Amino acid sequence: MFRFAQPEYLYLLIIVPILWGLFIYGRYRSRRNLAKYGNPSVLAPLMTDVSKYKPWIKFIIQQLAFIVIVFMLARPQFGSKLETVKKQGVEIMIALDVSNSMMAKDIAPNRLEKAKMMLSKLVDELDNDKIGLIVFAGDAYTQLPITSDFVSAKMFLNTINPNMVPTQGTAIGRAISTAMNSFTPNEGVDKAIIVITDAENHEDDAVQMAKAAAEKNIKVDVIGIGSLEGVPIPTGNSENNFIKDRDGNVVISKLNESLGQEIAKAGTGIYVRADNTNSALRALTSEVKKMKKADIESKVYSQYDEQFQGLAWIALLLLIVDVFIVDRKNSWLKKITFFS
Repeated sequence: MFRFAQPEYLYLLIIVPILWGLFIYGRYRSRRNLAKYGNPSVLAPLMTDVSKYKPWIKFIIQQLAFIVIVFMLARPQFGSKLETVKKQGVEIMIALDVSNSMMAKDIAPNRLEKAKMMLSKLVDELDNDKIGLIVFAGDAYTQLPITSDFVSAKMFLNTINPNMVPTQGTAIGRAISTAMNSFTPNEGVDKAIIVITDAENHEDDAVQMAKAAAEKNIKVDVIGIGSLEGVPIPTGNSENNFIKDRDGNVVISKLNESLGQEIAKAGTGIYVRADNTNSALRALTSEVKKMKKADIESKVYSQYDEQFQGLAWIALLLLIVDVFIVDRKNSWLKKITFFS
């Protein structure tokens, strides 16, 4: 496994485009100042030792050396020893609705993006826990098996969109069933399924499936996302195009709060409606913290080998090359004529 031990040093790379801007501006000022003394094409024969390209070559070498040094300071490492460790935590499976109705904009910026932002913040609150991700619409698919790799979890969250599930609909029951089968066999760990949906379920008996989860000591929490009044569902890139039914009428998507509450009650969990505040996130985080933690086995790298030595040699070589490159033309090379 590769990592940077001190990734904060990578922020120094922001300086690179600034230095390029200053260099280009300096070259422009030099040309402008030279033009004050006469036509550059007339003055060129008088400055036979001035090289047009060497300042650029020197600057590029200096920039490469700087970039290599920044990566060296960030301390690149490769994991060399994988161990199984036990930590106190819980297991959580997220079931995220990605049906077309989740693109409705009654919650800013839309239901799906709000859900993703909320989950990203929830992941930040987790410590030694395990998390998995399921996406569902007319069917349910495991996007991320249960893991303690929170970096991957947030990466997968960023890629979620309604095109991931080819069959449209809202099969909440199938999503709960898939989540139930995704936990580890560890019986001493508290387990929970968090369903985030507008609850417009038309595919299966989600309440019955939540009861089945509760019988296995798996709690089902539901975050209802959307408004009770409902809004049209955008389609395509235009703000004025909305999904229509077979009769040509604009479809209005509403949060089915009663169903969400029934599912949560059957699953012995909580129901919270998400809005443009962080109240749902706070309630969800509070529930997770109440869960009983137990030993969870995780594979982690316990030893890392430093890899900065190779970068140090590259930086040193670039700096040596830079020292031997002067701005003026080489007195030997300028005598060589390749074209008559």
